[in-house]
Amino acid sequence: MLAIIGGSGIYHMDGLEIIEQYQVDTPFGATSAKISRGIFSHQNEDQTNKKEVLFLPRHGENHQLLPSEVNYRANIWALKSLQATQIIGLSAVGSLRADIEPGDLALPSQYFDFVKSHREKSFFGNGMVAHVSTAEPSCRTLAQAIATSAEKIEQPLHQNQTYACVDGPRLGTRAESLFLKNAADCDLVGMTNVPEAFLAREAQLCYCTIGIVTDFDCWQEDASQHVSVEQVISRYGQSLDKAKSLLTHFILAEEQNGDSQCECGCRSALSHALLTPKSALSPDAAELLELLSR
Repeated sequence: MLAIIGGSGIYHMDGLEIIEQYQVDTPFGATSAKISRGIFSHQNEDQTNKKEVLFLPRHGENHQLLPSEVNYRANIWALKSLQATQIIGLSAVGSLRADIEPGDLALPSQYFDFVKSHREKSFFGNGMVAHVSTAEPSCRTLAQAIATSAEKIEQPLHQNQTYACVDGPRLGTRAESLFLKNAADCDLVGMTNVPEAFLAREAQLCYCTIGIVTDFDCWQEDASQHVSVEQVISRYGQSLDKAKSLLTHFILAEEQNGDSQCECGCRSALSHALLTPKSALSPDAAELLELLSR
């Protein structure tokens, strides 16, 4: 099943007929909000396409959570427990490239962890040691399906981008922006995709981000182009509609068949990752591993 994690400005999904809402109790505390399970449907000349999805607003129903306050482990654990196999995250991002302009959509394939404050970034520890590969942290199969939908609706999409994740909540300095652009060779900057993307891999979930470009961060010399909240909000609505249209087409596309054709290894990421013998795991750790391994 596909799960959608909504970022800034996305606290519900237009066109989603909600069947049920879940307040999931997790070993890691509360999720950002209740998780909705619903149906997307679309009537064409021959038939009605229907797809069941899960939806969770990352920052809470009223955007009350800072990026550093989001309980990423609880969110991913809860979605996994509700049978999610794929996750698409929607995120507002800043551009570190002149050719990626505000209003564009971008699809990261790489993530650069520039988070320096404490965020719980792994399900492992406390007597259970595992190391998953994140050399290719996004699901290529899922990304290709999203790109195919973008092509069919003639929506330009910047693919194979590198997303730098920073702490927030403050907007960055120009020195930091230039470092991420030049030294780290990043294309996009945001505050939320780490550790979300890496936890999804530990949970053997196919994961991609659709980045909604709102600004040029602050690497340019022209100070009028430096990011501000006012600037982001004023540009966001139209871009958000593009992302929703792309997501809706992807969900209802006939060729979108879940994770059954994933060739990236996302769904078997734990096959050789565990170093601690299963016989040495505590009951809680063994239960966690069983869920992550499904």
